[in-house]
Amino acid sequence: MSRSAMENVKMLPRIRNALFPASGTGQYYPKSAKSIRLFKQGCTNRPFYQIVVMERRKAQYEPVIEQVGTYDPMPNSNSEILVSLNYERIRHWIGSGAHVSRPVLELLGISGFYPVYPKTYMKAWRTRAAEEKKETEPVKE
Repeated sequence: MSRSAMENVKMLPRIRNALFPASGTGQYYPKSAKSIRLFKQGCTNRPFYQIVVMERRKAQYEPVIEQVGTYDPMPNSNSEILVSLNYERIRHWIGSGAHVSRPVLELLGISGFYPVYPKTYMKAWRTRAAEEKKETEPVKE
């Protein structure tokens, strides 16, 4: 056997295939750093995000280990922004040492899983101040 083939054979016990394809198709390396982050789908004017667990150093569009939620930032007919989260799996991955990205931290803070992220407060204050300024400003004709 060649040297590279020997290295591949040694590596096999450390690599496990991910769960069935509905959850993800990426390779799972038990000791590598994981990240819970957004995976963009949809098109230019209609974004849609999946909240996924993947290797921390992989590119955004590489295969994921597991999908743990979804986020639709566009308001629907009832002016609702839809988010679905699988708290059990998120808790599992955070307990396993997964890093959580900032946008996902904001979503988890709004949902009550984590304390509200400070950036969320700042955005709300700025929006409120802009609305108050718009109301008090005289109408120009």
